[in-house]
Amino acid sequence: MEAKKPETARIDKYLWAVRIYKTRSQAAEACRKGRVIMDETPVKPSRLVKAGDHLLVRKLPVTYSYLVLQVIERRLPAREVAFFCENRTPQQELDKLKKDHVTLVFKRERGSGRPTKKERRLMDRLREDN
Repeated sequence: MEAKKPETARIDKYLWAVRIYKTRSQAAEACRKGRVIMDETPVKPSRLVKAGDHLLVRKLPVTYSYLVLQVIERRLPAREVAFFCENRTPQQELDKLKKDHVTLVFKRERGSGRPTKKERRLMDRLREDN
């Protein structure tokens, strides 16, 4: 008897199953932070995904583009991912990975101690923008 394939699945499970994220909790966190976009809107981890959906996944510095071919809820070997998901990321986005990485160095006066919460948030925002 053949198992029935699901028509929909939670997006966090799907992103984990097709190995876009290493853990399901990382996939859920990316959804909550607005880094996963479906139909031009950020999605919550519980959003259902179906075959034919187009996903944009922002993993700095690249925004990956994927097409859902089939829905899956359990993690399979990496060689089988091509049956469930098609990577449609433009080459110009992938070229960003080859560029020399710009390292941000924040200069602080010697003896000024650790950064305050406000200063740390500013540094984090500057890192995300680059």
